[in-house]
Amino acid sequence: MGKRLIPPEPAEIHDVQLREALEERYLAYALSTIMHRALPDARDGLKPVHRRILYGMRLLRLDPGTPFKKSAKIVGDVMGSFHPHGDQSIYDALVRLAQDFSSRYPLVDGQGNFGNIDGDNPAAYRYTEARMTDVARLLLEGIDEDGVAFRPNYDGQSKEPIVLPGGFPNLLANGAQGIAVGMATSIPPHNVAELCDAALHLIEKPEAKSKALLRWVKGPDFPTGGIIVDSKESIAEAYATGRGSFRTRAKWSQEEGARGSW
Repeated sequence: MGKRLIPPEPAEIHDVQLREALEERYLAYALSTIMHRALPDARDGLKPVHRRILYGMRLLRLDPGTPFKKSAKIVGDVMGSFHPHGDQSIYDALVRLAQDFSSRYPLVDGQGNFGNIDGDNPAAYRYTEARMTDVARLLLEGIDEDGVAFRPNYDGQSKEPIVLPGGFPNLLANGAQGIAVGMATSIPPHNVAELCDAALHLIEKPEAKSKALLRWVKGPDFPTGGIIVDSKESIAEAYATGRGSFRTRAKWSQEEGARGSW
């Protein structure tokens, strides 16, 4: 206390080239954004905030079938122990994990108003409750058996897993989207049964290419449903090159009721 910080002492001022300073500092910012914020880890398919939410829920013993706990409790524990950022950003991430129209295989079982596909906002975290799903349990299964490495948390008072054991192909099953610095990712979700069949084929034939794997994985499987209208050739090219898009068409039906059709 009492130390003068602005302006700095003359002895603490150093002349450096602007280009060198920008390169050094922007590289540090870019690596932090890429590795610790915006992009998922290929091993468990989770961004840091999602991994910390699931690990925090595990410490709270919020396993499938156990009583729900307030989202405020979960957000507070995660923020205080592992993720020293805004509470709203943590809650937004938790909400998305619970929305069955956002996640093909939700990792959080939510109770209360978690929003809807029409864009209505979820209730505040003091109202909603949550616990883990069976899919989240599979991602955490074996974490007590020294299967993954741990590192100190941000204040060194506890430890957090670097990656989850990942007994579920989450990256491809739920997909991922993120924009970092100079890098971005957009991976569509897929059917987990098809992914497991393709994985078994890869174990038998590790040299198999994407064209052969399309025998099992026909294409993306979106949580909102719909029919992919792109040709098989277009889908195959997207998987082979990593670049492409998918167009979907909704299914609709007409029902006759006592007061008209809808």
